[in-house]
Amino acid sequence: MQKHIFMTPQDHERLSSMLADHAVVREDLKRLEEELDRADIVDVRELPTDVVTMHSVVRLRDLDSGEFKTYRLVYPSEAGRGESSLSVLAPIGTALLGYRSGDTIEWAVPRGLRRLQVVEVLYQPEAAGSPPV
Repeated sequence: MQKHIFMTPQDHERLSSMLADHAVVREDLKRLEEELDRADIVDVRELPTDVVTMHSVVRLRDLDSGEFKTYRLVYPSEAGRGESSLSVLAPIGTALLGYRSGDTIEWAVPRGLRRLQVVEVLYQPEAAGSPPV
């Protein structure tokens, strides 16, 4: 059973448009499309402040290694602009979108199954009153 994920209308629209712009179907795009299809679209004013949205900064714990990492979830064109930027098309980026603090994510990546816990959403643009980018 898959967990419900939350998404703002703005993120859903921009990510859907991004998918529509790709003529070639790739595995990363297919997985993102599956996440978009199952997302609960929530108005920004009703979005819980601990949901991972685009441009959120999130602290994760790898449940197998115990290692902690911090990432900023970004659009593919923004990836690489900071050492902690993580493209939404990267396997872990797609997995994070819409999850909340405390949630555990199990996601297949090229090296096998990753088990991660969303420890904390350190920054969410919507909670900070930032307009969508």
